[in-house]
Amino acid sequence: MRAFLESGPSGLAAARRALESGQHRVPRGTVQLLAPIGDPEKVICVGLNYHDHCLEQDLRSPKEPIIFSKFPSAIVGPFDDIVHPEESSEVDWEVELAAVIGKKGRHIEESSALDHVVGFTVANDVSARDWQTKRNGRQWLLGKTFDTFCPLGPALVTKEAVADVHNLRIRCSVNGQVMQDSSTNQLIFPLPKLIAWVSRFVTLVPGDILLTGTPAGVGLFRKPPVFLKVRERSEGGLKIGLGWQNGDIKNPGGDTQGECGASTISPRREETRCSVRSRSWAPSATRWCEDGEAKSHPHSAAFPRFGVQ
Repeated sequence: MRAFLESGPSGLAAARRALESGQHRVPRGTVQLLAPIGDPEKVICVGLNYHDHCLEQDLRSPKEPIIFSKFPSAIVGPFDDIVHPEESSEVDWEVELAAVIGKKGRHIEESSALDHVVGFTVANDVSARDWQTKRNGRQWLLGKTFDTFCPLGPALVTKEAVADVHNLRIRCSVNGQVMQDSSTNQLIFPLPKLIAWVSRFVTLVPGDILLTGTPAGVGLFRKPPVFLKVRERSEGGLKIGLGWQNGDIKNPGGDTQGECGASTISPRREETRCSVRSRSWAPSATRWCEDGEAKSHPHSAAFPRFGVQ
């Protein structure tokens, strides 16, 4: 996929011709979707970038973007399981809009920043809050980058199909209960500003993924706090043609029994759902997934389902 994105407009034109031909289609039930981009050079994340997320923590909005990262090894597909690590008892959900870079750049101006974006997808910035806020010197990296902690997809929607990326409804539900329900109009730093800021420090290249932050409603700041447990399901997304993610949370041994955090694991399957909506629905948006056979992690854990609306 990175090589395809590096081909630029000619590659996109070839993809559109293939789509319009109506050929080379396979039944959806016969394939397993991988993440739209499984091996980016960089996964760049933004903290505290929604006004309502700052309010739920009683924090002032930051004056500059707060940048951190995940390792690409955290990426899994939209329907893969999320592994609940034995090392954590505070695994949390974060539905996010992710932008995918399609054009190389450094010191990019805000006025031309979106020219460097090829499209958008849905991300779940799964977070081990105990490791993020109490361990590892309170550096966020380890708490954010456990294997399977970055579900992506299922679609990469071209930017032309999104009328206004800063006016999308974003939602997440756990076991059918809505946990996050906001809009990208709550972003403190809009996408052009984020791209311009990040490119002051690093060169952005095709395939890089920029997670733009999560809105209010995460488990950590509920009273009392709520965390994902083995055998739960998380769902979320942006319904602008990006589709939905879903999966189950299991422990590293694949066992669905036991306790996680302070709650006893229920014998019923729990579910989490997230979504983002815009006023315009683009079902014909160009979509891609990685070639090859997707394989589930041998030790799986349920994760949220995401989409863009």
